[in-house]
Parts: sequence; C-alpha cells; structure tokens
Amino acid sequence: MSHLFGDNPSDSSVGQSAHVGKGLRIAIVGATGLVGTEILTVLAESGLPVASIIPVASSRSVGQVVAFKGQDYAVVDAATAISMQPDVAIFSAGGSVSTLLAPQFAAAGIRVVDNSSAWRMDPTKKLVVPEVNAEVLTEEDMIIANPNCSTIQMVVALQPLHKRYGIKRVVVSTYQSVTGTGKAAVDQLMAERAGEKGYIPVYPHRIDLNVLPHIDVFLENGYTKEEMKMVNETCKIMQDDAIKVTATAVRIPVMGGHSESVNVELKQDFDLGDVRALWSETPGLIVQDDPANNLYPMPLTSHRRNEVFVGRLRRDESQANSLNFWVVADNLRKGAATNAVQIVEVLYSKGWIG
Repeated sequence: MSHLFGDNPSDSSVGQSAHVGKGLRIAIVGATGLVGTEILTVLAESGLPVASIIPVASSRSVGQVVAFKGQDYAVVDAATAISMQPDVAIFSAGGSVSTLLAPQFAAAGIRVVDNSSAWRMDPTKKLVVPEVNAEVLTEEDMIIANPNCSTIQMVVALQPLHKRYGIKRVVVSTYQSVTGTGKAAVDQLMAERAGEKGYIPVYPHRIDLNVLPHIDVFLENGYTKEEMKMVNETCKIMQDDAIKVTATAVRIPVMGGHSESVNVELKQDFDLGDVRALWSETPGLIVQDDPANNLYPMPLTSHRRNEVFVGRLRRDESQANSLNFWVVADNLRKGAATNAVQIVEVLYSKGWIG
C-alpha cells in the first residue's frame, strides 16, 4: 500500500498493512466542504483499499453527487450513513455536529476520526499525529481526535527534538492561510482583491493587504481559542505537561498553507548539523534550509503536499540551548485531511478496520 509520509516509508509502519482484508467502506461526514473535498482527494491518493465512500452532509446537501475515483455517490444524511455500516467515518463538519453524531456512529460500531475540536481535550479520547504518537492508539478507541492544523505541523518538527534533547519552552507565532476559515473566507479575500462589493464578510476587518492577529474567539486571559489550542494540544500529543508553550495566531491573506515561526528552548545543548540530520530522518518532514540559495519553506510550495516543511534553522543567540526555525504545511492536507487519512491507515495496518 502506498503511504502519505513523504520520503521515508521504511521508517514507519503506517501504510504497510498488517493484513489483507476486504475493501474499506468509508463515510465522510461534511463531504461537501473544503476539508471534506480534500479528504476525498487524499483518500484517492493514499492507496488504501477503498471499496466505496459514503458522503454525508446536512439535509440541504442530501441528494447532491460526489465523485470518487470515477464513480458518483449520492450524499446521504447521518442516519442513512449509520445504517449502511461503514468501516470508519471521517468527520469534518464542525464541533457541534461531531458532539452530536460521533457517539451515534461509535455506538453502532463505526470507528470515527474527528477533525473538529469537539474531542481533542477529552481525557478519554486520543489526540493523534501518526508520526508523533501513533502508539497511543488501541483497538478500543472508537472516537479518535485529529488535532488543530497549526498544532499538527509544529509537533511533527518538535517531537524529534524533544526525544533527543528535551523541550523546556516553545514560543510560536503563526501566519495562517484564509483556507483555514473555509470557503467563505476565500471568497472574501478574492472579492476584496477584485474590488467587488456585496460579499458577506467572514472576518471583522479587510483581509487582503492586511494581517489580523485574531483567529477564533478571544478568551478571558487575552489569548484566542486558537492560541490556547496550540498550548494544550501540544502537551497532550507529546505526552508531557511540563512543556511550556505560548502562542500568537495570525491570519494572513494567502492560500496554500500555514507558516509558523518557532523558538524552542531545549534542556540540552545541540549541534545545528545534528538537528538537520535528525529532521532529515523524520518521516513526513522535509528539510528546506539553504538560505544562500533562497531555499526555505513557503505556503506556495507546500500547497497540495502531504509533508511538513522545515527550514530557517538557526541558533538563538540570546538564550542558551535555544533555536529558531520556520515550519510550513498545507493546512487542508497535513493540517486536516492527510492527518485524518493517516490515522485511518494506522487503523487498517493494525487490522482494526476492514
């Protein structure tokens, strides 16, 4: 089976099936949205033995047709999808939908990989980035949470550093694509850029030719919900509550991926060459770190790629045992659809579905 981990397939069991079973029947809840559409594309590319898909959406979308591998499938409602008994359901329809419907699918014996924030910090649910913590999954896990997009790409780069040197503190600033908000945000950006009027704004201010230090709602502590997701999810995924994280999340007028400036204070000193070598050996991570030739990660070049890209590696000369780097990933891919499909690959490779 092909895999979604980039250039190091031999380093991961994901995508290398432990069994050969029947073809998978996979429900996609939220199939007509931006992420749902991307999930279908990634599934088609993944090499998973998908026998059929069951597109699920709200009542207003029921009856629409979704294409997958040259075949058309009619969108159905959740109750119909449950009655069809898929092997697994990938959810990308928002937290309220997941809170209501994921337990119904699970109760019917259907495993759920959920892309919303509904279950991420639930202590009874696993929060998984396969390159980082696939080993936490068990056969008993019926609802599995997909982390926040900005968290996913950061922990892929952080985990090898934590294993080798130990991490004390992380300071991150994000530069996030409008695609993270959805189609309406893309429409707003394009309308502003074209000088069109009459669009329904998603953001409280113009986004074209502007930068908004505001993603999700503001909380009582002055941080946004997006920023606190990065704080809390990082510790859960990396299984270390002692890691200190502080974040500033920013929306910028680009499409193609999220970028992050990361400063990490380690417990031990390091050699920059060793860090590059460590990252080069990490599945799903591609090092682009040659400033002399203008090579560094960018949203433009990460677009429609499944990997996480890291570069601009340099020692923090103001703080002992600290380094700076720049990390980029396609937020609709690794930040959402790809990570969810990789979790399904893990479940299949273990023989828990199919």
